[in-house]
Amino acid sequence: MMIRLIDAEFRRLLATRLWAVALVVAVLTGGVLVGLLTLLGPENLDQPMPGLDTAAGVQGVVGLIGYTVFVPVVLGTLAVTSEYRHRTIDVTFLFAPRRWRVLLAKLVAYTGYGLAYGLTLTATGAAVLLTGAAARDLTLGLPTGTVLELFGRLALTLAVHMLIGVGIGALLRNQAAALAAVLGYFYLLEPLLVLVPGAGWFYPFLPAGATAALTGFSYVLDAAAVELGDTPVRLMSPLLGGVLLAGYATVAALLAVALPMRRDVT
Repeated sequence: MMIRLIDAEFRRLLATRLWAVALVVAVLTGGVLVGLLTLLGPENLDQPMPGLDTAAGVQGVVGLIGYTVFVPVVLGTLAVTSEYRHRTIDVTFLFAPRRWRVLLAKLVAYTGYGLAYGLTLTATGAAVLLTGAAARDLTLGLPTGTVLELFGRLALTLAVHMLIGVGIGALLRNQAAALAAVLGYFYLLEPLLVLVPGAGWFYPFLPAGATAALTGFSYVLDAAAVELGDTPVRLMSPLLGGVLLAGYATVAALLAVALPMRRDVT
């Protein structure tokens, strides 16, 4: 029964345009953003960053992509709320009355969906970075293996954020409200929190702080601390950042399973 439900969820995803839109967004984000940074050079931006011939410069390119995590969160939210908006969830629960099976199948499908998005983006970004550096006859500040590891961490980060989006969609269900909450928090509030004096003590425990720890990117945080005359934010280790993100994903998964179990779908 579970295999059939999981297969049905994948078929449902592939029957919509969302998966194709996600892959296009992933390719554009990874290819265009990394390509521009590689060709122009981070050190030549209006706000100069370390060059790609330094470890900090390579981490900076990967870390800046981490600021696009709101995109997979939005995609995960849309994947759930669209079912409530178009009432397809009614038929699904009628076909499989044990809702926990349906919800578990969704989580499996969305996990695969998130990994596909993350791997597409990071594979594109890594290919463009390595090719662009070779075209410029530039030696990157980190070994190729380490660069690929950083992109691998980013792929997992993007997949986790898609699961977080699924949890938010299951919690709010209303598409407009869910999208407003997601964009308001991940696109506006979290980036602005680095500008709040004294935010260093709690920022590392937010999804943004865990993402920065996992990708090893602290340039923006350090620059904000210098501008504010504040103490630099001390991020967790990459391992602890990954564990914290996994915790957020677990909470999101539990919400996605538990909440619809006791609520009417209308």
